[in-house]
Amino acid sequence: MSVSHSTDSPDIRFDRVTKRYGDVVAVDSVSLSVARGEFFSFLGPSGCGKTTSLRLIAGFDQPTQGNVHIGGVSVIGVPPHKRPVNMVFQHYALFPHMNVADNIGYGLRQRTPKPSKSEISKRVDEILAMVQMSGYGKRRSWELSGGQQQRGGLATALINRPTVLLLDEPLAALDRKLRRDMQIELQTLQRDVGITFILVTHDQEEALSMSDRICIMRDGQVVQSGSPRELYDQPINLYVADFVGKTNFIAGSVTNINGRSVTIQDENGRTFIGSPSASSTKLSVGAPASIAIRPEMIVLGAHNAKAAELDTDLAVNGRIKNRIFLGEHTEYLVDAEGLGDVLVLSPKHVESAQGGFELGDAIAIGWKNDTALALEDS
Repeated sequence: MSVSHSTDSPDIRFDRVTKRYGDVVAVDSVSLSVARGEFFSFLGPSGCGKTTSLRLIAGFDQPTQGNVHIGGVSVIGVPPHKRPVNMVFQHYALFPHMNVADNIGYGLRQRTPKPSKSEISKRVDEILAMVQMSGYGKRRSWELSGGQQQRGGLATALINRPTVLLLDEPLAALDRKLRRDMQIELQTLQRDVGITFILVTHDQEEALSMSDRICIMRDGQVVQSGSPRELYDQPINLYVADFVGKTNFIAGSVTNINGRSVTIQDENGRTFIGSPSASSTKLSVGAPASIAIRPEMIVLGAHNAKAAELDTDLAVNGRIKNRIFLGEHTEYLVDAEGLGDVLVLSPKHVESAQGGFELGDAIAIGWKNDTALALEDS
């Protein structure tokens, strides 16, 4: 049985899907959908269930409970080769005894009825042009750079025109600059071919930069899903805020909730104010919670500077404990009085205006209350 596509359904849908391996629950009653043409990412640490979810879509595993739909059709019991999906692995799966063109055309040659040689050659040339590898068809896999092998793997997966392309950490083996270049190429390619891409990654920067929507997983369950901006600006709890981007936390308990303002008192009796996340609904007076402040929202200034001088709602003295120059910004680790280590990202134009700070300098930090979030404990 092969799967035909319904034009009125999401490309992928999980209905209360559970996958167990003996006593281990890898995926725990997950329900989600992926819209047609979406760039969707599963993000989370090792063992969270993201790769198992991808394998359930590909057909390499079958769910213990629940249902998986592709294009509105259940694929329970449908083997991988009869599903309208294809997968790109981290190590690209190119046959070393074949040249690039033969690798890419391999899937077409396995079809019944098999296309003519001229049709296969035409399709291979088209896909090579699409991934910017025209003229590389005669090369062997070992004659390609890492980025070229990655494009070859993509071309091999795309030649059969799948409904959904599955990407299992495809950029993990590349160096930082090439990985960034390939992220841009993947986004461009996805828009050009117009099919659904589903990425599995543990790299939050990669997921944030490429995805239309991200599903954050932990212990086999979906913690939160949404656009990169939603997850970064409105995390549901500490786990998401800590996993997506860099964040500073001040732990305490809720002492007051007044509309869009939440007051938290820390163990030293000091109070801090933040806004509740639009995605968080469990904050209550007396409950444990934390104030979360992104490093780029914190202002650096002269030692003993007041909040008004910093143009912030509070000011705390501290000392520069570490300084890392990162080109477009400088990352400071500040030992702040009563708060411990606080990470601060200072943009280059701000550094130029202030003259910068050095290791060991006594300084003050501050932030506006409306740039901080009050979040429930994970």
